[in-house]
Amino acid sequence: MFERIKNLFRKAGANVGMVKSLTNITDDDRINIPQDEYERIRVAFNYYKNEFPKVDYKAIGDEKEGAVTKKRAPRTLNMTKTSARRIASIVFNEKCKISYEDKALNEFMNSVFESNDFFNLFETNLEKGVAAGGFVIRPYVADNKIKLAWVRADQFYPLRSNTNDISECAIASKTQRIEGHQTVYYTLLEFHQWDKDENGNDIYNITNELYRSTSKNEVGIQVPLNTIYDDLQESVTMTGLIAPMFAYFRCPGANNCNLESPLGVGVVDNAKDQLDDINMVNDMTYSEIKLGRKRVSVPANYLRYDNDVHKPYFDTDEQVYEGLGGSDSDKIQDLTTNFRIVQLKDAMDHAIKKFETQIGLSAGTFSYANDGVKTATEVVSNNSMTYQTRSSYLTQVEKVIKALSVAIIQLAQASQFYDDGKPLFSFEIESADDMGMTISFDDGVFVDKDKQLEEDLKALTARALPTKQFLIRNYGLSDVEADEWLDEIKSETPEPSTQAELGTFGSE
Repeated sequence: MFERIKNLFRKAGANVGMVKSLTNITDDDRINIPQDEYERIRVAFNYYKNEFPKVDYKAIGDEKEGAVTKKRAPRTLNMTKTSARRIASIVFNEKCKISYEDKALNEFMNSVFESNDFFNLFETNLEKGVAAGGFVIRPYVADNKIKLAWVRADQFYPLRSNTNDISECAIASKTQRIEGHQTVYYTLLEFHQWDKDENGNDIYNITNELYRSTSKNEVGIQVPLNTIYDDLQESVTMTGLIAPMFAYFRCPGANNCNLESPLGVGVVDNAKDQLDDINMVNDMTYSEIKLGRKRVSVPANYLRYDNDVHKPYFDTDEQVYEGLGGSDSDKIQDLTTNFRIVQLKDAMDHAIKKFETQIGLSAGTFSYANDGVKTATEVVSNNSMTYQTRSSYLTQVEKVIKALSVAIIQLAQASQFYDDGKPLFSFEIESADDMGMTISFDDGVFVDKDKQLEEDLKALTARALPTKQFLIRNYGLSDVEADEWLDEIKSETPEPSTQAELGTFGSE
């Protein structure tokens, strides 16, 4: 009862401007991006989830109604999911290896990645990012351990940005609860902003605001955080940071939907027409098969019971028979129509080829190959467009992993987030280059590793390739790890005996 009274006062305060109220998150003055961008992202996720409006069609109805309009779910081919999964799988997978020059830093960072199942979850979230244009990774502390939160494109709102990166943002998290037999929607907004202290030094503020609404389509009025969060602070200040505490992955290429927006565009935004064509042809194929099933017309008396004892002349569950009234002749007619599968298949192949070109994949990526298994060299030659697209994505992947690594190091050194008041890990860092980070991607799809190993062994034997470079190229090692391997190899290699050396030079 008291909570209902408080909510009534909040509503009254919102009406007169005393309590903050938002219809859309973009209504907040700090967010400088139009709502249209999030409508675009919403449509992209609808395509990704394969959610489309129902299709209208005409049905016969009864004698009184005549023809009636009905609705049915369209038969679609979810190429958005298929293409996003394909791009994500060739760009990044669990075989990726991240290493750092400093041994202690390398152990700490990889322990964080392993405990958060980073390599599997990155590919999963990259798939969603490819569909919608981007995603965000934000480290946080829970139970004195660093965890990673994955933020979708529709939950991320830039505040301030430049041509290179986004330095401030708001992250939205939505929760719904049942209160008094009514569904209530809560939206938590987490603002990341830079400011200056009294000495002119940079400080980083994280502010939390909670909003309540009884409408799914409105953010609602601001309420205290302890309404549903007991331990969440209203604000946290961090000092000594060199980068934001989040990492934004942006799909490569310019945002041609909104030239001023810092957000990326996904595979849907410039290929909706091609996706609609694919879905239309797939739906027509379904209708063609349904309408083209076997049909035979027979006189109506063929379908009647002879008497109460005998069964009808034809099986009542059989769908191929159509009874026609007005004639008692014994003539049976085949009403089956011919399929247009060949024409529809050609139309589907044409639509898919246009879609492949539009999203930067080589022709035939989603077609069945008839020429057998190809070597990696042939894949590179025949899929040059896919290879170039992958290279563009890898540039963005390296950038976001580097930004995430900096954020994790900064968070590990923020002693106020840990129960013992001590940093979880310490490492001096003034720029991202100080980490000495090396990322080794699995290039098995595009590089014939057996052939590369064979050629590198020949070059190593001929002393045309340094041993250290051989290890780095073929085993994905960093410089430090390669040096460690060389030291171990040297320690395990036995020294030649004196007698063996004398015999070699022909001495007594």
